[in-house]
Amino acid sequence: MRKILPLFSLLTSLYCFGQNTQYQVALIGFYNLENIFDTINQLDVEDEEFTPDGGNHYTSAVYLDKLEKLSQVISEMGTDDSPEGIAILGVAEVENKSVLEDLVSQPKLKNRNYKVLHIDGKDERGIDVGMLYNPKYFTIKKAESLHVPTEKMDSAYGHTRDVLFVSGEFLGESLHVFVNHWPSRRGGEETSRPYRELAAKINRQKIDSLMKIDPNTKVVVMGDLNDDPVDLSVAKVLGAKGYKGDVKKGGLYNPWTTFYKSGIGTLAYQDSWNLFDQIIISSAFLETNQKGLFFKEQVIFKRDYMIQKTGKFKGYPMRTYSNGIYIGGYSDHFPTYLVFLKQMK
Repeated sequence: MRKILPLFSLLTSLYCFGQNTQYQVALIGFYNLENIFDTINQLDVEDEEFTPDGGNHYTSAVYLDKLEKLSQVISEMGTDDSPEGIAILGVAEVENKSVLEDLVSQPKLKNRNYKVLHIDGKDERGIDVGMLYNPKYFTIKKAESLHVPTEKMDSAYGHTRDVLFVSGEFLGESLHVFVNHWPSRRGGEETSRPYRELAAKINRQKIDSLMKIDPNTKVVVMGDLNDDPVDLSVAKVLGAKGYKGDVKKGGLYNPWTTFYKSGIGTLAYQDSWNLFDQIIISSAFLETNQKGLFFKEQVIFKRDYMIQKTGKFKGYPMRTYSNGIYIGGYSDHFPTYLVFLKQMK
């Protein structure tokens, strides 16, 4: 049974196993923020509905309320495991860098001193992925966008979200992070499947290049994949195994497979749960008897206030809008995170 010991400093929280061994805790998470736009109409993207005169009547009051509510969720994520919360948080459905800067400046997050990483992409709706990170834990060495060329498969489909690829140092160790928001199921799951498989392939190619150099490389692949852990894009193209025993050196482990097979999800559609919001890790995290960071457990974060209480979406994540009406929710996805431990000297 785990227990969190009192803090020895403001910078670290500890787990204790047995009598003598203590471990530092570090958390990596993902959250689809469900359309966090500013209120300004950008001429080069389709964001008109998220303006005061648009269909959603997206005013400054709505924007500020949404920022406050998202900041509440993020501020509470993982605090049962580490008082400092999430060290690295991948995010999706972000319009630009400024909305993330507004988010981390909210009173409930300001003391975390989160830094923001965002690179503009070419998505038709003007939404991207991004990253918030605590510089006490993570230092960025390199960041780039990996293009997913859906427009070459079908010019009518257009551009989708790029993959944000980040290399850095996480608690003294080299770490590579991929933040994803794969193409949606617009037009049906089967029709849209090739686009998600292409996104998976882009991740896989980059991971292969890293593993060719060192199969012990520590990699985290996260995002709203718009597919479940058992779907082909995740299980076959990306090659993420749902059971640790099936993961070979340099391979990927998906800790969410057992959750999904048990009927647990992060979003709901037509009274059925999906688990699109996944965080997948490389084999180097699976050995618990190591001096470096290792994986302990996976968590879907949800609190009672994040759940819709009435209506046709009762029991679902409480979304921001319902039928074009602002209902003051948080997101139509629950966030997820992984707990990592590192033995202290």
